[in-house]
Amino acid sequence: MYRFLLSARWAVIVLLALVLIPTMVRLGFWQYHRHEARVARNDLVARNLGSPPVAFDSLSSPGWSVPGGEVWRTVTAQGHYDTAHEVVIRGRTEPGGSSIGYFVITPLVLSDGKGSVLVNRGWVDSGAGAADFPAVPAPPAGEVTVTGRLRADETYAKVGVKNRGGLPDRMYKVINTEEQAKYSGATVLGGYLELASSQPAAGATPVLLAEPGHSDIGPHMAYAIQWWLFTTLIPVGVVVLARREAKQHAAKPVAADGELVGATS
Repeated sequence: MYRFLLSARWAVIVLLALVLIPTMVRLGFWQYHRHEARVARNDLVARNLGSPPVAFDSLSSPGWSVPGGEVWRTVTAQGHYDTAHEVVIRGRTEPGGSSIGYFVITPLVLSDGKGSVLVNRGWVDSGAGAADFPAVPAPPAGEVTVTGRLRADETYAKVGVKNRGGLPDRMYKVINTEEQAKYSGATVLGGYLELASSQPAAGATPVLLAEPGHSDIGPHMAYAIQWWLFTTLIPVGVVVLARREAKQHAAKPVAADGELVGATS
């Protein structure tokens, strides 16, 4: 009754099923691990955003790489802005929008003399031309205290751009303390501060960047369950297909006998 299972066609069907089952299981675990990573990231962001503010220079030093567990931590810095070495970062998207413009990076010279902190003051629209420096609202003059989120240095590899050089003066592609230390000749602490507030408050400012969301866990868990459900359907489908074909094979002799009996009568 099931001798057809030895055919080349069914060998291909079974082989395909044996390949698909572990593949779909792995795809399910891939999505599950992405879900776990998203949950862990949300927990980290929520914990660090809610942490008590600490002085930027109590964590950082020149050449310091921000550990993953410290990113988004609330930090403060006190000093005065060095507008002579203010730069912009090209190709950045407007917060909550789709326009492409620049991030404004202004060094803050610390009052305690430990060096400078790069402050991402926010987003501004592009200038009239690609080589034109955009209109940037001036930062507050004199002594200021800034509060924001600790961010790690960007690299060309992480941002996904190439360092071809040849950019107009005071324009860069990444926020990188090593590059800015070479440009300004100053001591620059590792990492940078993504501005949230300033005292005294400034007048007109670049568009501040919103704090990162940390409540959406994404669809990855649902995708994982879907892949695993598809996995269970494969053997069920093979069995159903085999039983259906077996019934078709069993019905063929009956039909032939019926025709023979009819012919005799």
